[in-house]
Amino acid sequence: MQNRKRKPDAAEGRLRSYWLYGIHAVKSALLNEKREIRRMIATKPAIEKLAPECRARGIIPETMSPQEISRIVPGDAVHQGVAIEVKPLADLLLEEYLAAYSTNKPLLMLDQVTDPHNVGAILRSAAAFGVGAVVVTRDNAPQESAVMAKASSGGIEIVPLIAVTNLSQSMEILKKHGFWCVGLDGEAKQAIAQAKLNNKTVLVLGAEGSGLRRLTAERCDLLVRLPISHAMESLNVSNAAAVALYALTQGS
Repeated sequence: MQNRKRKPDAAEGRLRSYWLYGIHAVKSALLNEKREIRRMIATKPAIEKLAPECRARGIIPETMSPQEISRIVPGDAVHQGVAIEVKPLADLLLEEYLAAYSTNKPLLMLDQVTDPHNVGAILRSAAAFGVGAVVVTRDNAPQESAVMAKASSGGIEIVPLIAVTNLSQSMEILKKHGFWCVGLDGEAKQAIAQAKLNNKTVLVLGAEGSGLRRLTAERCDLLVRLPISHAMESLNVSNAAAVALYALTQGS
């Protein structure tokens, strides 16, 4: 079975726990019952802001100064006075998603997008536009991390991130469930607004520079482009995802 769940293994680079920081990211994690929280450190003002969420989860934060928090979290972290030590969210198989979640929501599929900032920003847009899940490759894609969580501004707690072994096979599975796989390609003849897409759409985005891999593009039912000025060759992949989702939701 191609989407077999992998075991947590430090040798694979999968974090056993990490520090998640920032008011929005921490609040979203507290609201997510599936998120296991091991420890919370915060300033008095941050504790007051998050008091209802802490009470709901039965969490008693440790009070610290901003300087003490800075010594615990990564050196460049903009923690806003709060951080929590969390375990990564449990793996979700594509088949599990299709069986347990609504399949009347659009999906995003990322073809070797490797920057955790970009993946986090895409998760943020996905949450904003009601995307069902974001599908990534198990290899050549970043693991869940503080950088990704911070960039997602809580989106990682809302939109499932599904890692699969093979994108092409996963696209075929999604097609059997009624999804239409649509790849973003700057050279496509048809603009996304002309495609008249609906919620049963998988938007497939490639890595910056190289774009979609040939086999991925061939597996798409349709290739579309974003109507940007010729003065710019392309958009950052996270910006492209946001624009494409806006176009999709406006048209459906």
